[in-house]
Amino acid sequence: MRTSTFTWLFTFLGAALCLIHYLFHDHDAFYMLFYALSVPAWFASAFTNIYEISMFRMLIIYALTVATWALVGYVIDRFSVSYRRNRNY
Repeated sequence: MRTSTFTWLFTFLGAALCLIHYLFHDHDAFYMLFYALSVPAWFASAFTNIYEISMFRMLIIYALTVATWALVGYVIDRFSVSYRRNRNY
């Protein structure tokens, strides 16, 4: 039995996080929410100036954020399938 519920849920969460940051990046609350929940954004400041960033680099950060959240969901799905399989035996 294979499920991908959390993979999709967390992928949409990452995409919503990026969309909200893109639309409302000038509001401090959304700006801080994105940088608190985006793992790639944590490390972006080591490679670029996050206050004057090009749109191309921001799109890379957005793509990596969605991929990171999808990976987190995939790991949860894999653990849940493994847990259910071991519980049934």
